[in-house]
Amino acid sequence: MDGNSEELEAAEPQGGFFARRKERRAGKPARTLGPLKMIYREAAKYPTQIALAFLALLTTAGATLAIPWRFKVIIDEAFSGAAGQEQIAHAFQYLLMIVVVLGLGTALRFYFVSWIGERVVADIRKKVQRNLLRLAPGFYEENSPKEISSRMTSDTSIIEQVVGTTVSIALRNTLMAIGGTALLLYLAPTLTLGLLIGIPVVILPIMVFGRRIRSVSRTSQDRVADVGAMVTEVLSGMKIVQAFNQEAREEERFGDVAERTFETARKRILLRAIMTSIVILLIFGGITLVMWRGAIAVTEGTISGGTIFAFVLTGGLVAGAFGALTEVYGDLLRGAGAASRLNELLNAKPDIAPPERPEALPLPPRGSLSFRNVTFRYPTRPETAALKDFTLEVEPGETVAIVGPSGAGKSTIFQLVERFYDPQAGTIRLDGVPLTKADPAEIRQRIAFVPQDGVLFSANARDNLRYGNWEADDEAIWEAARAANAESFLRDLPEGLDTYLGESGTRLSGGQQQRIAIARALLRDAPILLLDEATSALDAESEQFVQQALERLMEHRTTLVIAHRLATVRAADRIVVLDDGRIVEQGTHAELSQAGGLYARLAKLQFAATEAA
Repeated sequence: MDGNSEELEAAEPQGGFFARRKERRAGKPARTLGPLKMIYREAAKYPTQIALAFLALLTTAGATLAIPWRFKVIIDEAFSGAAGQEQIAHAFQYLLMIVVVLGLGTALRFYFVSWIGERVVADIRKKVQRNLLRLAPGFYEENSPKEISSRMTSDTSIIEQVVGTTVSIALRNTLMAIGGTALLLYLAPTLTLGLLIGIPVVILPIMVFGRRIRSVSRTSQDRVADVGAMVTEVLSGMKIVQAFNQEAREEERFGDVAERTFETARKRILLRAIMTSIVILLIFGGITLVMWRGAIAVTEGTISGGTIFAFVLTGGLVAGAFGALTEVYGDLLRGAGAASRLNELLNAKPDIAPPERPEALPLPPRGSLSFRNVTFRYPTRPETAALKDFTLEVEPGETVAIVGPSGAGKSTIFQLVERFYDPQAGTIRLDGVPLTKADPAEIRQRIAFVPQDGVLFSANARDNLRYGNWEADDEAIWEAARAANAESFLRDLPEGLDTYLGESGTRLSGGQQQRIAIARALLRDAPILLLDEATSALDAESEQFVQQALERLMEHRTTLVIAHRLATVRAADRIVVLDDGRIVEQGTHAELSQAGGLYARLAKLQFAATEAA
């Protein structure tokens, strides 16, 4: 693009990723559970799995509460001394049956609840990605792709935890708390009242320390994220670090981050250790007091030994259930916050959308372009016009080169032609049809684009080549590769077209990547071709190969060429010179060189520098 795509660069907006991340560090979690409705709507699509999960949940809760009751029967009857072997066998057989039911029910509950969690997350990710693909590039100027990626991973993981774990824990412990309390009242009403008074004493420190631990844990996660971000940054720029002998400084800087991470983790560990000791003291102290009071009641003959054993065991289950429920609400709030952030992406509306009744482009396509009095400002820089009252007519089959200093507005023209943005004033027409009245997909179907850097995807050579025409067969792919001077190196790849090219095509040289981008544009076979400084980053030999391929690609097509190297546009039918968003000159190379204007000055500087080199 224009230099380093200067027309699309913008400072991180105040509401961007880093600012919002700081707000999340210092801010509070969501205050309501309202955003969880989105998760409920997705989960409600699977009523069968929900019903099976709830049935398994009821079964496991009932089986868990049945175990203390069974122990009461065993102690009171099987250990009484009067029971025979058959009676003892029956007592333990029933207990084993309960344990088997508990094991099977737990497995089924885990499977169905986890299935629902993963299924909901997969559905939400697909819906969010589907909407993201509809949004215009302007959206990604105002919203950091890094933050969007984080939402698609970390936030969906939180939702998976909420659906697959938290909700299950909440329901199970609610059932356990209600059923267990009822069983305690049946076993020993007087002891139960004392226990219910003591439960808040246990829950209170869990709530207080739990909130503090969650806060420190969030900070700890951010510190760990800082470590990962710094490692990525330094390793990505390792050549610069070593070239400027900054290894010691980077080691010191990383050491500071690692120490801050450790200190935060130490606070979290200390708080958890204190909470654990207090809870153990309260729980086992309470159990001891209950056992003491129960032992007195046994000696008095008011309750049996089996009853007091079942009471203590059930009391522990009830206390644990209430304790777990205090943690659940915080997790649900985190899930609500994650759902709210994903909802923002899911409900984002594209600025560029097809009209309700799009006007069809004429057939066969001609390839004419018309700009009339176009003024455009990028959404992130509304105070500066990238194009000002821009008017240009491009005839079918004409090759027009667009030159000018960095920031003149060259790349903006391409953005508007592909209708990634709409101008604030003026009209752009393709084959006589205003772009705003046509379907953006149909517009782009008539355009092939070769960027400054041959953007490739983490896939094999075949998929990267046919990205311009997914239905192309191998014969058409090889024909395009031959025309793009890419056939020889593609044939030499270990697995030919099935060879994986690495992340962003890193297994190929810059010239090879660019030739694949040209072959991709050839397969597109569109009437309009946009070339954005397609040879600027290449060495002389690679540039020669690419230039030959471009000449084939440009045949019989309307071509717009952005160029900084003026030597590459001498043969253009027309050269348009931009400065500060306006056309200041246009004509052939010879005409503009003789005119003595901006083009002549730029040409003189470049050609003089080339001769000096």
